[in-house]
Amino acid sequence: TSGDRLIVPETAQALVRELFPLATVITPNLDEAALLLGRSIDGIAALDAAVADMLAMGAPAVLLKGGHLSGDLVMDVLGRQGQQASDYLRLQSQRIVTHNGHGTGCTLSSAIASFLAQGLALEAAVTEARRYILGAIEAGAEVYTGQGHGPLNHGYAPRAQLIVEG
Repeated sequence: TSGDRLIVPETAQALVRELFPLATVITPNLDEAALLLGRSIDGIAALDAAVADMLAMGAPAVLLKGGHLSGDLVMDVLGRQGQQASDYLRLQSQRIVTHNGHGTGCTLSSAIASFLAQGLALEAAVTEARRYILGAIEAGAEVYTGQGHGPLNHGYAPRAQLIVEG
């Protein structure tokens, strides 16, 4: 969120080398992807190439989050190993104006993991997680809790809790 670099380049290289192949999906925002790729990602037209290049780094799947793009449109792109860019899943929405965007990336990746744990395929898990995030952002858009960037509204109820009997 701050744009500050929190790890040294050697650590980022170790993450790519050791963790990317173990992940189901990586979920970098544009700043994180730019750091990993060593170049800026300047617009929607550059998203596909960035996804392809991160897949080439060994990630099985990449969800590149475009929330840091300027403009009213937010575009996220999901690509998998072996896919052509023309087959990537592109998810777009209107930007929700809010000061409560703190934690959206962490919440999105956690929501994806929870939907995967429920047995959804990756594309469906990403779509459902993104739907949850957009609802949580919208539900908390006008909430003021202190000063600065606040959190999205995690507690809004998009669906009933999953109950597992056993």
